[in-house]
Parts: sequence; C-alpha cells; structure tokens
Amino acid sequence: MGAYRDTYERSLSDPDWFWRDAAAGVDWERMPMRVLDRDRPPFYRWFPDAELNTCHNALDRHVAAGRGEDTALIYDSPVTGTLRTYTFRELRDEVAVCAGALRRLGVDQGDRVVIYMAMVPEAIITMLACARLGAVHSVVFGGFGPKELAARIDDARPKVVVATSCGIEGSRVVAYKPLLDAALAEAAHRPAHCVILQRGQAPGELGPGDLTWDDALAGAPEAACVPVAATDPLYILYTSGTTGRPKGIVRDNGGHAVALAWSMANVYATGPGDVFWAASDVGWVVGHSYIVYGPLLVGATTVLYEGKPVGTPDAGAFFRVVEQHGVTALFTAPTAIRAIRKEDPAGTLIRKYDTATLRTLFLAGERLDPQTYEWAGQILGVPVVDHWWQTETGWPVAANLRGLEPMPTRPGSPSVPVPGFDVRILQPDGTPAPPDVDGAIVIALPLPPGCLPTLWQDDERFVASYLSAFTGTYPDGVYLTGDGGRFDADGYLYVMGRTDDVINVAGHRLSTGSMEEVLAAHPAVAECAVIGVDDDLKGQVPRGLVVLKAGVDTTHDVLERELVALVRQRIGAVASLRRVQVVPALPKTRSGKILRKTMRGIAGGDDPAVPSTIEDASVLDALRPILRSP
Repeated sequence: MGAYRDTYERSLSDPDWFWRDAAAGVDWERMPMRVLDRDRPPFYRWFPDAELNTCHNALDRHVAAGRGEDTALIYDSPVTGTLRTYTFRELRDEVAVCAGALRRLGVDQGDRVVIYMAMVPEAIITMLACARLGAVHSVVFGGFGPKELAARIDDARPKVVVATSCGIEGSRVVAYKPLLDAALAEAAHRPAHCVILQRGQAPGELGPGDLTWDDALAGAPEAACVPVAATDPLYILYTSGTTGRPKGIVRDNGGHAVALAWSMANVYATGPGDVFWAASDVGWVVGHSYIVYGPLLVGATTVLYEGKPVGTPDAGAFFRVVEQHGVTALFTAPTAIRAIRKEDPAGTLIRKYDTATLRTLFLAGERLDPQTYEWAGQILGVPVVDHWWQTETGWPVAANLRGLEPMPTRPGSPSVPVPGFDVRILQPDGTPAPPDVDGAIVIALPLPPGCLPTLWQDDERFVASYLSAFTGTYPDGVYLTGDGGRFDADGYLYVMGRTDDVINVAGHRLSTGSMEEVLAAHPAVAECAVIGVDDDLKGQVPRGLVVLKAGVDTTHDVLERELVALVRQRIGAVASLRRVQVVPALPKTRSGKILRKTMRGIAGGDDPAVPSTIEDASVLDALRPILRSP
C-alpha cells in the first residue's frame, strides 16, 4: 500500500495541501485561496472564497479544449426502442437553451427547480441547465407517490417543476402527470410553472400554468454559465427521515466538483475516452454522482439506460449494453448481479456478448456477499470491486482505488478508506475497537469535500441526525454512518450492515450480516436476508429467508436443515438460527436495497407503512403470512 498509504495519510495530516492539489482538476472562475473554513465547527466549508460553475466544468471546458465532437452521453432505451447519442457540443447547446428557457420562466441564481422525470436525456439536460444558472435542482425519483412529492415540493419551494408525462417500468406505463397534479393539490407551496415533457406512451393533460417542454424551449435564448460561490448549493437530494419528514441532503458546487473529479480518476480509473455506465437512476445519489456529474466532469462518456437490464427476457441484456457501447467500467448494485446469477448461474447468456472492453465491475448499495463476488469475477474475468458510500457522502468512503493503487480484493470487504475520510470503528463507550472487533463505523470531522455540509435549511437536524453520537469522547461529534463493521489487521474495512441489523440473542450481540454471508455460501441460494424476531426466552432470535437459484432441485425441509447446520458450523450454536424459509422473492427498493426493517416490523406484529420506494409491493404482500407465522 505504498502510494495509497502515503496519499491517505497526507489527506488526513494536511487536508489543505491535499485538496488544494485536487482542486487543480477543475476550472475556477476565482481560484481558492483558502481551502477549508474551520471557523464554525461542526459546519466546515470547503473553498469558501472561490467561484466556479459546475456546468462549465462538465461541458463547456471540454468543448473549449477541442473535444466538442467527442461523445458525452449515450441514451439507450430498449423500452421505447430509442438509441441516441450527444456530443459534448450538442449537449452543451441543448443545456444552454434549456437554461435560457428556465430563466425566461423566472428561474434565477439560488432558485430551486424540482425535477420529476423518467430516465430520459431531458432529465440530465435540466439538471445541468440548473447548474448553468446557479439554480438548485432537486430530483425526485420518477413514480414517487403524491405524498412524498408534495413533501419535497413544500420543503424545497421550487419556482418551477419539470416532469415527464409518464415513465416506463418494464412493460408498464406509469402516468406521472396525475401524480404531480395530486401532489400539487396536497402541497402548500405552488410553483409558478410546470414544464411537461410529453411522451407518446401517456401524454399528460395540461392545466393552468403548465407548458409542454417544446413550448417552454421554443425560441429560448442560450444562457451562459453563471459563476457561483463554491459553497453555494448545487442540489438538494431528499432521503427518508426517521420522523417521516424527508431530509434534504445539500451538495455544494465546489467541493462536489473537486471530489467527484478526483474519484473518477483515482477510484474508478476513468477519464477522457472511457465509457462509464452507472446502471442506476438519476433520482438516486448514484445517478447524480456517476451518471451525470462524475463522468462528464472528467470528459468521459456516460450511459443513460432506461429500463431494467436484468430480468425478462434475457439476463444477458446487461452485457449487450457493454458490448454495443464499449463500456469500460460498469457500476451497479449487488442485487442486480445476484438476479443475473439466479437466472443464469452458468453464465451462458452473458458469454453471448463480447465484453472485452470492460475493465472493472464496481458494486455498491448493498453488502456484497462473497459468493456473488466470486461468481461475477469468474464469469466476467475482470476485477470485481466492492465499494461503500452513502447518499450523505456523495462519493465512496471505502474502495479499492483502481486509479491510485489497485490492491488485492477481499471477499466481504470494500477494501480501504478513501483518502479524505478518517474512518474509525468505535465501541459503545467511544473507544476505538481493535482489529477484527465489530463496532460503529464513524467518520471523524471534518468530512471531506463533496459530503453534505448540512441539511437544507435545518442545521439543528443535521447535528441531531448525524453528529450527536459519541460526544463524550469527541466533543464536536463524529459523523455516525449508521453502519457497523470492523477493520482487519491489514486495514481492510468490513461493513456488516446497519447497526439496527445487530440482534441481541440471550445477551450476545450478533450481526445478521454474518449469518447472511453463511447462507449465501450454499450453492442453492441466490440471495437471502436474516432478520431478528422477538423471542420470549432469548429476547431475539434470527430468522432466515432465502431465494433459490433457477433449476435447484431440493426439498425445502432438507435445505433448511443444511442451512441451519451451516450457520451452526461457521458461527456457532450461539447464533440460535432455527428457522430458514424459502421464499419466491425478497422485497426491495427500486435501488436494490432489501427492506429488512419493514420485514422485521411485519414479523413483530406491526403493520408498517409500505415504503414508497418499494419496487413491487406484491412481493411484500406475499411475505406477510410467512413472516407472521410462528
């Protein structure tokens, strides 16, 4: 770990030097003279005296450097049969007109624009147009219900809402315009205008103050980039709050551009001429960071895919995209790879495609079980890199840094902390945990550039939600990630899951993630979840739920005995796993996270609200009688 160790230690011991050097990776209207503002802890700000424009850095500077005819964006939509490419010049020109249209509708620097769109190029164009004006965009995942959308509209108070008339999920068309109308009827705030991109699959009915996308942009003048303070907000991205009120994660312009440009080169080993595909949605943080901003900031080509690359009719469809567009780095969730493995365990469909351009498969969003890691590496013949981060951090906290110093990968570990992140494992009393001992994963302050500096208009909630733990040991607080894990003796980090996924069995604290690793090792298991359920004798006991691979021929009773024995052998009798049930599917969010907390609530006799982010509510409905059975 020579290059990595030197870089990591320098980033913590001298962050001003480190991030001043990294800041050379972007263009500045006014260069930063001061790197870190420490005057008001815990509210640290990066590059407080600098000015720049994020859209200029993503588009205009590449055109000025003579790369205007290089491909910036590939739009691949099998659900509509559309394939479209944009050069940097073409994308810049469309963004400039969109920015001019928004300005004509009254959007100015600092104003908010809510974007409620399907995976179409116009979503990216609108995001970049907001950045061009110095306006603040807030993307709401397309298809969110009216209640969630109304809450975000009331909190952000947008001047304009831009939406598609519908989205397409597989073979199903979801009408967005009626959802938007219902949200506006519920919201207290009323935007001045709604701009609707009409799609032929389900055009929306326009109301007072509504304009079509074509009418809004017709005759609009091109808008130039507006320099903004590095500390000015670029976007607000809402994440679920424990009180039911969403938390508005704020991302600033300067730190965000510097951090993402650094990550593309050092974590993802991606730059000009490379094709980067983050198989996510622009409504999630992965879409913000690595569909839109990250690749474009470094002049790479980004792929925008509309549809589900996993599932019917062909598990190999994922790799059709890799072959057709020459993808060099693919970023997706472990859930997607597990689904492919379930449908195509021998990799027959994958091998139909030429994936020679693919250098690395990056996985994040869910804990990567060793079996999926090993299978993917064997089938694809490329490094499989687990990495770990959060909506709040905006970019990887722990990774195997392919551009800085590639390291041996280890099953179950996202490798090492990324430079800038002072990651620590703390025991309940706040003392550091020794190697191979689980504890709470925290990050010492200040957080590096690109992370949330606060919550939208709610500093108090920012401190209470993230910085209030371990103040006895750290008076200013530390950033509590909410995940538990450990370091090994070599400094590799193991993230075992949310701290509320630790159960107490007869006084023994056990990680359900450890049990999931054991269950996933069985050759019949495609994916699994372990949840804690109440027990009169032991307080809590684990219950396993497994989904089988296609073509598995075994009785459920035999499989349950084998799995229980496997956990007893690997973890010990203390685990007290007695029940493992085969289920047809596990409930997940649209971003691929398994809804363990919801399943725990159902198993405990509660009737938790079905999360608005759920991919298929019928899966949860089918599980209810199973979860509530003795």
